[in-house]
Amino acid sequence: MRIRGFEVCKGYEDKDINLPIRKTKNSVGYDLEAAEDVVIPTIWKTVFENVKRFMLGKHEYDEIKPTLIKTGLKAYFLEDEALFLANRSSNPMKKGLILANSIGVIESDYYENPDNDGHIMYAYYNFFPVDTHIKKHDAIGQAYFQKFLVADGDNATGERKGGFGSTDEVVNKE
Repeated sequence: MRIRGFEVCKGYEDKDINLPIRKTKNSVGYDLEAAEDVVIPTIWKTVFENVKRFMLGKHEYDEIKPTLIKTGLKAYFLEDEALFLANRSSNPMKKGLILANSIGVIESDYYENPDNDGHIMYAYYNFFPVDTHIKKHDAIGQAYFQKFLVADGDNATGERKGGFGSTDEVVNKE
């Protein structure tokens, strides 16, 4: 019986994706890698362009958006568990990378959803003054499984409709 683990997502089967591992017996997190090369632009280009527009009296500004880094992976686990995505401790100092959502939370029903097959992605901002280049197979974050509890009287009946960021779009079953 399978309890929890990682699999390669649909469409990535022939893309040389490594399944995550823990590096030491006391490691909490599994190290996840980038599925492809990606450039994470510095936020400062957009910030300075927006300041320039402001100084010229313009009131339309570009959004500062995080860059999604694909892993080519999905995870399966029990319904009373979650998979948490965390930044690597070295990313802020060495690469200027901060997770856009501080910590990612993946619920069990994200696995094999119809939108993206449960594809795990990291959303990063780059605070360095230059673009950061991530190469395929670079370790980009950690993931760890954890049990969770629900409050007395909880009667959630919703079911996931989509993929990344879709818990606002649940269908209630009553």
